[in-house]
Amino acid sequence: MDALRGAGAVGLVFGLVIFIHELGHFLAAKLMGVYAPRFSIGFGPALWSRKWGETEYILAAFPLGGFVRMASRDDETMAFIEGGAEQPAAVTAPKRPRYWDSNGMAPFGPRPVPADRWFESKSRLARLFILIAGVTMNLLLGYAIYTGLAVILGRPVLATRIVGLVEPLPAAPGLTGALSPGDTIRAVNETAINSWTAFRVAIDSLPGDTLLIRTQRAAIAVPAGPAHGPGRLALLAAIWPATPPVLDQVIPRTPAERAGLRAGDSIIAIDGLPVRYWREVQLRIEPAAGRELRMQVTRNGAVVAITVRPDSATLADPDVGTPRVVGRIGTLARQPQAREPIPLSAALALGAQQTAGAAGFGVLSLRMLLSGQASFRDLGGPVAIGGEAVRAARRGWAHCARAPNISF
Repeated sequence: MDALRGAGAVGLVFGLVIFIHELGHFLAAKLMGVYAPRFSIGFGPALWSRKWGETEYILAAFPLGGFVRMASRDDETMAFIEGGAEQPAAVTAPKRPRYWDSNGMAPFGPRPVPADRWFESKSRLARLFILIAGVTMNLLLGYAIYTGLAVILGRPVLATRIVGLVEPLPAAPGLTGALSPGDTIRAVNETAINSWTAFRVAIDSLPGDTLLIRTQRAAIAVPAGPAHGPGRLALLAAIWPATPPVLDQVIPRTPAERAGLRAGDSIIAIDGLPVRYWREVQLRIEPAAGRELRMQVTRNGAVVAITVRPDSATLADPDVGTPRVVGRIGTLARQPQAREPIPLSAALALGAQQTAGAAGFGVLSLRMLLSGQASFRDLGGPVAIGGEAVRAARRGWAHCARAPNISF
């Protein structure tokens, strides 16, 4: 069953993404009046085909790609790339194509494709519209999936109110003494807090230049600046939740996997110093790029010793705005998550936010690759994408819709 589910996941990911992408090109070409005689999902021999209107729709044997065949002035070159030269079909019966139409255009009938139906005959704006339609449709697919999951499953929230670590904040030097690990956040100003997600929203958006953070022990006035400003971001970066140091996922081909770390491992010490929360693990690993770290983890009730050497990664520092090199071993944290129902309007907004975040991450990754801040060795092709699809299928839809876990 796992094998069938994995194969189904790979087919769904590649098939759906390719279909939507090529559908964007196809619909845009038809809208602009470009003749498109073939729409194929996959390459190689056709497993299934049907002709409706001017177009033959094909499902081919190898699903790692697809194409929309458009009439072109450079027909021989396009035929070499995509298959099927658009030459008028012979009238004699033995040489007629499968979908013969006595009044049809090439390649299904004897009429040549008029020049005004070629891709090159269209304006630059029309050609640009056709070219970007595929990516646009993929963005819309991502938005539909994110929004649909939010409607069906609700919004993921970090289900804790307990403080795990408080880092120094220059704008509020007394914060580290007034707010301590183990404190429970109960309210910000007069807004009750029921999760860490609600705490972050309150810190970022509540009005006023000073916020009153209420815990089970005290009420702490913190200068934070205006809502959505840099002071709010700095405050959020200084207060970390009590997330346990448990691995949710070990990313393949990373130092963590090579060292023998496994999903479910709980880190209890690094270089002999005990750790209680995930942020403490991050603070030990980030400055240790290229240096061996000795970890102790609990696994199935036993203590296991692990030696790992973090790789170097370049990140944008939110405080100074310049890249900095940090250590990374390739794991994701297991966070205490829950889901809360949300109305359709909030689901639409959340879908847009998650889609924009995913697109922004792609642009940032490309920029880092081109600038040398990231390595092309980190890229994954169809095999890596297929592997991620299989792992996602094993975890289920609810896991796919979870908020991004903290990585290090």
